[in-house]
Amino acid sequence: MIRYVKKMRKKELFSKKLTDILNMGALNLAMGIGYRVGLFEVMDGFESPRPVAAIADKAGLDQRYVAEWLGVMVTGGIIELVKSENLDNLFFLPGAHADFLTRRSGNANLGVYTQEIPLLTRCGMDGVMDGFTTGDGVPFARYQNFQAFMAELSDAKHRQVLVDKFLPSVAGGEVVKRLKRGIRVCDLGCSEGVALLLMAQAFPQSFFTGMDIDAAAIEQANRDAECLRVSNVRFVVTDAAALTEGNKFRQCFDYVTAFDSIHDQTRPLAALEGVYHILAPDGLFSMIEIAAETDLQANIGHPMGPFLYTVSLMHCMPVGLMDGGTGLGMMWGRRQAVNLLRQAGFSKVSVEEIPDDSFNDHFLCGK
Repeated sequence: MIRYVKKMRKKELFSKKLTDILNMGALNLAMGIGYRVGLFEVMDGFESPRPVAAIADKAGLDQRYVAEWLGVMVTGGIIELVKSENLDNLFFLPGAHADFLTRRSGNANLGVYTQEIPLLTRCGMDGVMDGFTTGDGVPFARYQNFQAFMAELSDAKHRQVLVDKFLPSVAGGEVVKRLKRGIRVCDLGCSEGVALLLMAQAFPQSFFTGMDIDAAAIEQANRDAECLRVSNVRFVVTDAAALTEGNKFRQCFDYVTAFDSIHDQTRPLAALEGVYHILAPDGLFSMIEIAAETDLQANIGHPMGPFLYTVSLMHCMPVGLMDGGTGLGMMWGRRQAVNLLRQAGFSKVSVEEIPDDSFNDHFLCGK
C-alpha cells in the first residue's frame, strides 16, 4: 500500500511538472515576442496601471494583439492585473520585474534571452532533427538573424560592465593600465563588434582588431565603426583555426579576448593554438565561457541547465559539428576548457569569477 501511494504521488508530481513545462515554454515564447516589439519597455515607462488601449497606442501596436499578449503575461505572473472603479482591466509591470526584463537592466537583463529559443527553433529545428539521424552538423548560414541577436545580447551584457567592471578585474587591473598606455588588442569571434567597439572608444591609445569567420557580421561591424567614427579599430574576416598558417599575425597582440566563441569552433584546439600563435610573449588571453562543469551530473543543479543545454543542442553543438568538427557544445565545462588551453600551449591558466556575472567563467591565460 505504501509503495502504491508513493507511486501515485510521484505520478502526480511529474504530471504537475509537465504542466509547468508546457506553461513556461509558452510563456517564454510570448515574452520573447513582447521583448522584441518593445512592450516591456513601454510598460516600464508607466508609473500606474493602464488600459490596453493606452499600452497599444504608446507601443504603436494593434490593440487586439496586445490584449491577447497581456492575457499570457497576467496568467503567467509577469504583469499585474488591476480593476478600475468601473471594473475595466488595467495592467501594470512592477519595477521589480522590469529590473530583469528591460534594456536598462544591463547585465541583469534576462528578458533578452527570451528571444533565443524561439529564434533557434525557427532557424535550426529541421537541421537538428536531421542531425539526430545523420550525425551531421548544421551550417551557420541556416541561423538567419542570429548574429543580430548575438549583437543585441552582447550589448545587453557588455554595455554596463565590460569597461567599468570586467576589464578592471583582469590581472588585478594590469590590463587596464596597459590599455591606457596603448597596446594591440584582438577580439576573436567578434560577431558584429559590440564588445570591441566599446573597448576602442574607452581606450583611444590602444588599437583593436576584430576577427570573425562571418563576412556579413564583419561588414556590419565596419559600418558601425564608421558611424561611431571610431578610428582605432579594424575588422577582418578570419578563421580562428587557421591563424597558425603563416606569420601575418604572429605575436601581434598584447591582449586577446574571446567572448563565448571558442565552444562554437569546429576545431577549438586549433583556434586556441591560433590564439597562442598571435599572442605576444608577455600577452594575456581572456576566454569567457559559460560557467559549467564538464561532468553532466555536476550540472544537474545548475539554475539554467535545461535552457543552456537546449541552446547548445539547437545551435552551438550542430554548428561545431560542421565539416567533421568537434561539436564541443556550450556546456563543455571548466575541466575540458582548461585541458584544451593547456594542450594549446598555455602554461598559466586560472579560472576566475567575473564581477556581477555568475553566468560566465573567466579563463585568464598567459604564455
